[in-house]
Amino acid sequence: MRRSQENGFREFAAARTGHLFRSACLLTSGDTHLAEDLVQETLGRMYVVWGRPSKLGNPAAYAQTVLVRIFLAHQRRRSAGERPSDEIPEASATAAQGDASLRLMLLDALRQLPAKDRAVVVLRYWEDRSVTETADVLNVSSAAVRTRSTRALARLREQLGGSIGEFAAH
Repeated sequence: MRRSQENGFREFAAARTGHLFRSACLLTSGDTHLAEDLVQETLGRMYVVWGRPSKLGNPAAYAQTVLVRIFLAHQRRRSAGERPSDEIPEASATAAQGDASLRLMLLDALRQLPAKDRAVVVLRYWEDRSVTETADVLNVSSAAVRTRSTRALARLREQLGGSIGEFAAH
């Protein structure tokens, strides 16, 4: 890779790593170690295609698509059978910001969703993507995205019940 392309990739990686990590944390329901692995693999795949302009019309969107697909592939593997424990060993620096109870409750509710439903929720409501963009990332129809979105939101409401209202007033 030429030096200018390499420098361009380094700038891209430095600018997007934080955003990719936050998305990966949501996809993995707070498993920061897996999120780091997903981001690392995403950036590795981005490095491979960085010199191909036909692949990278919008590098940020392409990276997000790669991240979601890597996450879904990971969920299909046998090793994805591991489940995080209910106890958090130590508080992270990001948990200190905002309301930690709300974050933990939301992450727990996200964790209970199937992987594809979780991906739809993250893309649609965290990434603020359209139904069409979400469908393209997940290789499904727009109708499937709307169905999964409706089902996932209903499950989240059921899991969170009225308890979410007490946090919304803060």
